[in-house]
Amino acid sequence: MVEYEIVALCSFDRCEIGSKLGGKGVMFSRDIGIDLGTANVLIHVKGKGIILNEPAVVAMDRRTGKVLEVGEEAHRMVGRTPGNIEAIRPLRDGVIADFDVTEIMLKYFIEKIKVKGFLSKPRMLICCPTNITKVEQKAIKEAAEKSGGKKIYLEEEPKVAAIGAGMEIFQPSGNMVIDVGGGTTDVAVLSMGDIVTAESIKMAGDKFDIAILQYIKAKYKLLIGERTAEDIKVNVATVYKGSRNEEIDIRGRDMVTGLPRTITVHSDEIEEALREPVSLITDAAKAVLEQTSPELSADIIDRGVILTGGGAMIHGIDQLLAEELKVPVFLAEEPMNCVARGTGIMLENIDRIARKKII
Repeated sequence: MVEYEIVALCSFDRCEIGSKLGGKGVMFSRDIGIDLGTANVLIHVKGKGIILNEPAVVAMDRRTGKVLEVGEEAHRMVGRTPGNIEAIRPLRDGVIADFDVTEIMLKYFIEKIKVKGFLSKPRMLICCPTNITKVEQKAIKEAAEKSGGKKIYLEEEPKVAAIGAGMEIFQPSGNMVIDVGGGTTDVAVLSMGDIVTAESIKMAGDKFDIAILQYIKAKYKLLIGERTAEDIKVNVATVYKGSRNEEIDIRGRDMVTGLPRTITVHSDEIEEALREPVSLITDAAKAVLEQTSPELSADIIDRGVILTGGGAMIHGIDQLLAEELKVPVFLAEEPMNCVARGTGIMLENIDRIARKKII
């Protein structure tokens, strides 16, 4: 339930349609997994793969309370709306910041993929950061129930991400995953299908954008929006010094004259801007390794560390972590899809996974 990321697994009860329809029809149960993240929502349907990947943004009219757009269309409005229209991101730092809007967004996405049964409600398995509070758990549970969920289950996000990345976490050997999302970074060592040690910090892709935005503001006296900061992060940013040499022209509002202005920024400047935020991720990874038993540490040296999540796609993070942690670091295939893909694998092995229902 991805950035931060929440994963929902929905299973629809089998429903017999009798003679009223003039014959025997069966609607088989359909399981879906939802990675409900701070930045993006991904939905995985069993047998079909990931069928929805949209930004976790809702555009609303403040005066009437009416929802105008959800997802991709709403994301285009960020920073470009008149005073009465607001583009809201209902999840912040991996937890629900706006309950009602989260419920609206979840309901919209579940209806959009058209998998609801006639008489049945879906079961949901929701993934959350490792250090989430009981109050935050309850908010997720209630939002999922109000959006059409029947039974709500909870799973820890790094475990699902590790499964989605193809790690053999059910073996008696150490596996380490660093899941860099939009709102949170989860670091965990897993063995025998469960988390041994873990750390969750509110430093991830969104905070990278803010760090870039503030750096440009301080150095060039230029105000830019979050979307421009994101473009810089994707196109020229690196977190490993000297590993990238690119530049991009960006436009914003001059703080002195108040007029639009264009500047050119380089990769080495953005590395400087991101140095402090990224150091918090390396510190969290070191803290987890320090708490890990010698035998599991030996396994991690052999197997390496796997990077997952959308934030892990920032250039140079694998090189930086390998240098700081002194262990091999690998970027998962399609890191942004790992949590959603993990829900699909969990569905096939659901009996082997201890599901925790939120009371």
